[in-house]
Amino acid sequence: MRILRPLLEILLITLLALVTVLPLPAHAASSAAVRAYDDVNNATKDYSGQGLMKAEFSNAKLEDANFSSADLRGAVFNGSSLHNANFHGANFSDGIAYLSDLSGADLSDAVLDSAMLLRSNFRGANVTGADFSFAVLDRQQILELCKSASGVNSVTGVRTRNSLGCR
Repeated sequence: MRILRPLLEILLITLLALVTVLPLPAHAASSAAVRAYDDVNNATKDYSGQGLMKAEFSNAKLEDANFSSADLRGAVFNGSSLHNANFHGANFSDGIAYLSDLSGADLSDAVLDSAMLLRSNFRGANVTGADFSFAVLDRQQILELCKSASGVNSVTGVRTRNSLGCR
């Protein structure tokens, strides 16, 4: 036993030295699965029913765009203008809308489960039947949305007011 312990200690020290000294190979995440739509300003603006999982819209001008029934799970809208956009029945679960203008947007029956919606404008948005379960919103946004929140989401069965935590 006396001989084994020093050998194990030497082996352990050698392994620790190798792990800390030798660099391990780095594996970068592939961005091939992410489609970027930077500075979008196209004429059609019709994304209805499309599979746009993990799509990135940065500084996009998408006023009146149609995202109805689109699969936007994990999509990102960063600093985008989505004034009067149609998101009816869209799935925006785990999505991000940061510093985006969704004023007047139709979010009726949309699923926004676990979405990050900080510092975005929802003034005048239609949220009838929208599911905001576990979504992160600014307190002021919630208070504003609760003024008109009603309905039940047809996919999740969750009441809009409950998902927003309205009183």
